[in-house]
Amino acid sequence: MIQVNAIGDNCPIPVIKTKKAIEALTGSELVEVLVDNEVAVQNVTKMAKTLGGSVASERIAEKEFKIRIQIGDVLSVEEEEVACIPDRRENTIIVISSDRMGTGNDELGKILIKGFIFAVTQLDTLPKTMLFYNGGATLTVEGSDSLEDLKHLEAQGVEILTCGTCLNYYGLTEKLAVGSVTNMYSIVEKMAGAGKIVQP
Repeated sequence: MIQVNAIGDNCPIPVIKTKKAIEALTGSELVEVLVDNEVAVQNVTKMAKTLGGSVASERIAEKEFKIRIQIGDVLSVEEEEVACIPDRRENTIIVISSDRMGTGNDELGKILIKGFIFAVTQLDTLPKTMLFYNGGATLTVEGSDSLEDLKHLEAQGVEILTCGTCLNYYGLTEKLAVGSVTNMYSIVEKMAGAGKIVQP
């Protein structure tokens, strides 16, 4: 594994350091990049994906993010343009109120909601916030099949908020594994101020 420490570096330095690390590879390798802001996560992620890398990211501290890039075959990256993109989030709120999507078959519904959350990670423009309440609160706790995708979204600056009353009702308060706890006033405030609300 190769580690790139870009904490404290402004764009485009994290992208350049990562690009140079990838250029130096002689075979299949894991490159781990440390940065201190969400926009750097977004820029490094975009660059790595254009090179065919498999990318995962997570927030490991208040201002510390880890990006893991798995590179397969050695790539020619000399002509890859280094670019700084603005924050990819827009004022869209995604509201998830159940651990399944749609009505009908419950098992299918669980597969669909997992697929929906993964699809959010692939959007060119990410939502600003994702709100989880009622049955949706079970998706942000230990054991959830969507944790990796939600941690990836959080690392890219998406705010992940789960209803505290709901966590308490289901006995999951101590098992929250991504994002933070919120209350009904904040949920209403976020939704009222949203440019767009999406609910699967």
